[in-house]
Amino acid sequence: MKRFITVAGSVFIGAFFFSALISIQTVQAATYNFTYSTFFPPTHIQTKVPEAWAKEIETLSKGQIKIQIFPGGSLTPAPQIYDGVVKGISDFGLSVFAYSPGRFPVVSAVDNPFGYPNAFVATRVINELNRKFQPKELSDVHVCYLYAHGPGLIHSVSKPIRTLEDVKGLKIRSTGTSQLIVRALGATPVAMSQGETYDALKKNIVDGTLVPVEALEGFKQGEVLKYTTLNYSSSYTQGFFVAMNLKKWESLPPDLQKIITDVSKKYEDITAKAWGDSDESGRQFCLKLGHEFIKLSDQESARFKEAVKPVFDEYIKGANAKGIDGEAVFKAAAEMVEKYSKEYK
Repeated sequence: MKRFITVAGSVFIGAFFFSALISIQTVQAATYNFTYSTFFPPTHIQTKVPEAWAKEIETLSKGQIKIQIFPGGSLTPAPQIYDGVVKGISDFGLSVFAYSPGRFPVVSAVDNPFGYPNAFVATRVINELNRKFQPKELSDVHVCYLYAHGPGLIHSVSKPIRTLEDVKGLKIRSTGTSQLIVRALGATPVAMSQGETYDALKKNIVDGTLVPVEALEGFKQGEVLKYTTLNYSSSYTQGFFVAMNLKKWESLPPDLQKIITDVSKKYEDITAKAWGDSDESGRQFCLKLGHEFIKLSDQESARFKEAVKPVFDEYIKGANAKGIDGEAVFKAAAEMVEKYSKEYK
């Protein structure tokens, strides 16, 4: 009888531990299937980079995290991607802060026309601004990483821009802070997303656009634009976010959170390099189409730089109105641009 109890007990105990082991393995094998919304078209380098980012996260998590990317605004349109992440329409999202003017006063400091030489400088600045000020404006999502594009320049359809006077009276596509830049240069800003710009240029709804050179290939705008003015002294950038729904982030165990954090930090530089590469690719794309790149004289370059200074005052005023110390944020951003411009020439 005792032997029977012992055997029965052993069977029970074995079954218990086997069941527990199965439960542990089930927990360990849990997978997370996430969606990722972006407005960039499927073939754009800034879709290819997130695809590589997602693949690396999937590999390091041994398949526990799977991220499906929806390009071209197919899940949420560009201006709605941030709110889509907040509301859980998508688990991740990539878009431009400038599509929500006034909503992100701290990180939008990066958009000022500081005269950016490249995307590395701009990307360093926006991430450092976020880490330094930890703005409440981003508290409703988990920020994976931020980045910013290469120098934003003036491109025109039919009128070459060689002097400041040539800009006056033109209708220039722009968003966010870049609208203030267009106005400061004497032109009329017209707000629209990148996806709308090609047709607007082709139909002469606008005379030009203010974007980095990569957009001329990435969105095929070089097919309808004929001139690019290399106004580097007044070049701007725009900040982008890769953000995750806060509840979905908090649902992940610490080891999987760490994988996303580590890969995202790595992709700050990878994304900046991709912008630089795509700017050069965009330049080559346009040269083959007979596009003209116009270098400003030193005198005109100085005039462009002087012309955009009122944008700085507008930024500070606007940030102060949002309860932010605009002068402190602006000063920090300007110092960062100067610092990193020396490191990333």
